[in-house]
Parts: sequence; structure tokens; C-alpha cells
Amino acid sequence: MENKHLNARGKGEHTYDFTNDILLFKIRDREYQGSLEFENMVVDVDKEGFITGMRIFDASKVFAIRKEALRQIREFEFNARVEDKVITIQLKFVPIYRNKPMIKQGQNIVRQAQENIRDSEVMCTVA
Repeated sequence: MENKHLNARGKGEHTYDFTNDILLFKIRDREYQGSLEFENMVVDVDKEGFITGMRIFDASKVFAIRKEALRQIREFEFNARVEDKVITIQLKFVPIYRNKPMIKQGQNIVRQAQENIRDSEVMCTVA
């Protein structure tokens, strides 16, 4: 079966809940279907089976970065691939602290899905 591709460049958005330390990256204008829950994050899937967002809990600890820096993110890139129920997410972003860009933060996240999820690939950047 061929992988489905979603090019969402320029359609990304992010928010940060300072009080609860939750960082959200998502693609705008996608119809939500459901979520996959993991130990420190939730991955959202749309009606076409694409991963269209993620919420990272305790984000300042996950990325080892000050909460104040997560309030402002200049740019981000979110790429997700699903292959044989293995989800691989590449996340890169530039936080701003004291009005200065910090070094680009990045993380590759790999999780095994227990649910049936179709093979797909998503590329997304902030607008």
C-alpha cells in the first residue's frame, strides 16, 4: 500500500499553555477524528488518517528549556511519518527568550501505536 502524503507547509500553528506547561503544534483547517495517547504526549489524527497535531505535556522538562522561552516560538517544523504502526515525528522550533532567538530546538519522537493507523507522511511549517 502506498503512503499518503499531506503537504501542509505554511499551515501550522502553535500555542503554549504556560500554567499547565503544555505545548501544542497543529495543522489548521483539518477535520479532527481522534487521538493517540502516549506517556507525555497526545497525537491528533484527522478524518483522512493523517497526524495533524500533537500536545506535549511538561514541555519545559521534555525539551529542557525555560517555560518563558516556550511562550514565544518564532518558527517551527513538524514532520510526521507512520509506517507499520510506528509513528516518527520530527519537531524543530526556535524559542525566543529575552527577545533573542535561542538555538533551534529539535527532537525526534518515535512511538509504537497500539491502534490501527494508516501509513502516511505529513510535512508542516508555521505560517
